[in-house]
Amino acid sequence: MIGLCLLILIILIAIFADVIAPYSPTEFLDDALLKPSSQYLLGTDHLGRDMFSRIIHGTRVSLMIGVVAAAISGITGTLVGAIAGYYGGRIDRILSQIIDIFIMVPTFFLIILVVAIFGSSIFNVMLVIGFTSWPGNARVMRSQAMSLRERTFVKGARTIGTSERKILFSCVIPNGIFPVISNTTMQIATAILTEASLSFLGLGDPNAISWGQMIFNGRNVMTTAWWVATFPGIAIIITVATFYMIGDGLNTVLNPKLRR
Repeated sequence: MIGLCLLILIILIAIFADVIAPYSPTEFLDDALLKPSSQYLLGTDHLGRDMFSRIIHGTRVSLMIGVVAAAISGITGTLVGAIAGYYGGRIDRILSQIIDIFIMVPTFFLIILVVAIFGSSIFNVMLVIGFTSWPGNARVMRSQAMSLRERTFVKGARTIGTSERKILFSCVIPNGIFPVISNTTMQIATAILTEASLSFLGLGDPNAISWGQMIFNGRNVMTTAWWVATFPGIAIIITVATFYMIGDGLNTVLNPKLRR
């Protein structure tokens, strides 16, 4: 319940950021590195920009990164895992080897390599996080598909002449997707953390108003202006905890074994 309330609050902040924020997130105000006050609730950064306004607008960007990256991971993992688990045989062996290769490769270092080569735009960051985090979803979906293909309703659909593709997309995936949904929800949190880590290493999009980029901007003034990096960090912690709570709750609701 707490996770759901926090999620609704985060979504509302992202939607109404223009209304909530007292200043433009890119507006240069009178003084830089001002402490939190009644005028600037969370202080200003090294360029004199209002931190409260930037964190509010950063909700949109960080949320978008998390949702898009997790969606890419969820869709890719679901398709690969479902095909491998349902068809089995040679197809399963080939796809399982591909999954194992991706799992063996250190994901974060692969992300760093790709971002360093192709650029650190928000678009590239979302793509690379999404396309490197799908193997976990693929394994979950593969296990589900292997179980479902032996179920009576699937065998019945095959008996009456339903095509394999239709069975896959109308019977197997819809009935096996629930654990993937739970896992994908948690991956939103992981994607937000990954973007923040990339930004902290200087590999984020410098033009993006993301929480990770704000932490990067405040890393050199932590001792004199702690608020520049601290408040975006708190926003990340709250958001990540929210999605983990939602994911755990979904897992309990969607998994009959955990409800017993």
